[in-house]
Amino acid sequence: MLLSDFDYFLPEELIAQCPCEPRDHSRLLVLDKNTGTTSHQHFYDLLGYLNAGDTLVFNDTRVIPARLIGSKNETGGKVEVFLLNRKSGDEWEALVKPGKKARVGAIINFSDELSCEIVDNTDFGGRIVRFKFNGVFEEILDALGQTPLPPYIREELADKERYQTVYARERGSAAAPTAGLHFTKELMEKIKNKGVNLAFVTLHVGLGTFRPVNTDDITNHVMHREYYSVSPEAADIINKTKKQGGRVIAIGTTAIRTLETATTNGILLAKSGWTEIFIYPGYQFKMIDAAVTNFHLPKSTLLMLISALAGQESVLSTYREAVAEKYRFFSFGDAMLII
Repeated sequence: MLLSDFDYFLPEELIAQCPCEPRDHSRLLVLDKNTGTTSHQHFYDLLGYLNAGDTLVFNDTRVIPARLIGSKNETGGKVEVFLLNRKSGDEWEALVKPGKKARVGAIINFSDELSCEIVDNTDFGGRIVRFKFNGVFEEILDALGQTPLPPYIREELADKERYQTVYARERGSAAAPTAGLHFTKELMEKIKNKGVNLAFVTLHVGLGTFRPVNTDDITNHVMHREYYSVSPEAADIINKTKKQGGRVIAIGTTAIRTLETATTNGILLAKSGWTEIFIYPGYQFKMIDAAVTNFHLPKSTLLMLISALAGQESVLSTYREAVAEKYRFFSFGDAMLII
């Protein structure tokens, strides 16, 4: 299966630079994965596609201010450290720029309260860094760190919380699970009142979600691992839904990857760990029935994942339709319901 099979043309002006207000007033392109038919709605119309007894599964990860700007101890040269995930204690996996000068043993200073030492290299071109600090690390990070926005967003956010979902809880992501950005607390309350269950899992979004595919044959691509967790409560809600004939509807690709990783023999297990799951056409889904997702980059693993769910030709045809209808793409863009 070739990388070029997942390409499409996107005019730059359709890349959303700012979020829709209110959140649930973004557009919603609905794709029936069985027939390939589409319809054009607004996100608040999602309620009409849900049935009592269904379960929506959200990723409750919270974006941390993962981008730190410091200087090398020896030269004073500017260095960026982008935190990916915490390994243990004070050690993190990170991307460091410029990487060529970030050798093992280098010390990077961010303030009088915070510095780090590069202690190892990783197999994906990153670094392992060990922090030294005076005070509470999370508080220092909140004060010094910057909320990382994707590189295609050039506008500064007036409110950093706008790049968080309204249900974000578990700190640890380098990026938001963007399908969830369309939900308001009021819409979630209406969904519950209809008899639809809400379940929450966690996947801390890191390099694995956004790392570009650099192989012509996509089956040779290797995902970077990301931490996930499924609580006993979430597993119970979701397993009961399947048993009683309801649908499991994942909110975003990270929720999909979490559920598919933690499912064995049709049962979702309450567990946590690291996932490197790579889903592309030909994959047989074990747990999810439908999904809400944003529009994704050409040739990305995210586009491959939803192509596995709804069919490659159907998804690319729907993307071309979205371009023609001038939908807004990527993180702050419009949404797609695959049902």
